[in-house]
Amino acid sequence: MSDRQKIIAPSLLAADYGALREDTLRAVQSGADWIHVDIMDGHFVPNISYGAELVKAIRPHTDLFLDSHLMCSKPEILIESFAKAGTDGITIHAELGESAHDTLRDIRALGLRAGVAINPPSDISIVEPFLSEIDLLLVMTVNPGFGGQSFIQEMLEKVRTVRDWRTSRDFNYIIQVDGGVGMQNCSLCAQAGADCFVSGTALFGQHDMTKAILEMRNQVNFVS
Repeated sequence: MSDRQKIIAPSLLAADYGALREDTLRAVQSGADWIHVDIMDGHFVPNISYGAELVKAIRPHTDLFLDSHLMCSKPEILIESFAKAGTDGITIHAELGESAHDTLRDIRALGLRAGVAINPPSDISIVEPFLSEIDLLLVMTVNPGFGGQSFIQEMLEKVRTVRDWRTSRDFNYIIQVDGGVGMQNCSLCAQAGADCFVSGTALFGQHDMTKAILEMRNQVNFVS
């Protein structure tokens, strides 16, 4: 079990789009550590969410780390606008191939944390070339593009693999999981090596979000 600080990151993809400011404040006041923002371009994934203007709109209402996950085919054209909007970190996809190296470099040059994500169908080996360039490694536990999907338990093996790489190769990246993460599986993710738990429906879907975040925090902090 990792003794790293565990990070609970509610995903705005599951928030009320008509009340994003209010739901952001609700997450902040309920004890969230980060706010996770899912950016979908309708090309890399078959859906469209929102853009840098959302980050700009919520930035004045919280000092929490704003974690922007760009599920986009050309993230390089977006990173500067997200930096200006006030994001703290940007994650792009390993599936983009060699071009991701330059984009990760540019993200860090803007003073942001840089992350790389991997989708369920992809072999874990595709993230290896990026390990020395990242602050965060996101293992998607659903196929990206839609909220409310069921957790793919087989992805826990990928979490274990990147945890072992981190230890054996002396890296320091945060291991993040996103997709169907809730009370029934967050402790399994922690046991496998995850440090950061992105959760949408399991948190925003609860009447008492403070209680839900506390329950998740207790589960991931006290795994055997």
